[in-house]
Amino acid sequence: MIIRDEVESDFVAIFEITKAAFATLAISNHTEQHIIHALRAAGALTISLVAEMDGNVVGHIAFSPVTISDGSPDWYGLGPISVLPEYQKQGIGKALMRKGLSRLKALGARGCVLVGDPHYYEQFGFRSGPELTHEGVPQEYVLALTLGENKARGVVTFHKAFSATG
Repeated sequence: MIIRDEVESDFVAIFEITKAAFATLAISNHTEQHIIHALRAAGALTISLVAEMDGNVVGHIAFSPVTISDGSPDWYGLGPISVLPEYQKQGIGKALMRKGLSRLKALGARGCVLVGDPHYYEQFGFRSGPELTHEGVPQEYVLALTLGENKARGVVTFHKAFSATG
């Protein structure tokens, strides 16, 4: 498996992987593939990595800037992350996470936040706490990983591309 930066020829595969990965998730609005496209179009896709196996793209992870109401700089949102259903549970998502977080640290990011399953993301050091919230999301699903010295506090706002629907 190779983890690398996306290139233009990966865009269709990323769209299809993301669509397939979220197709059966009840908690999804099934717009994740459109979010990636909108982030890319807005120039807000800070890190976009793909997992490639046998010459085929089978997974993807995206990171984009977030705003925190306390003004904390250099925080990023993780997501979406997706792996083709037939390749899930093989460590591809974990490899994408590790490489992506490593790249964020190298950029000087102070932290990363996401909305997701705490049971999965806690293995990477993400924790839920009262210091960060996201409007309309139960607190236990708002998870953060501090990469710098200062902890952020306040309401997290993801890029406007997260409202993309098509």
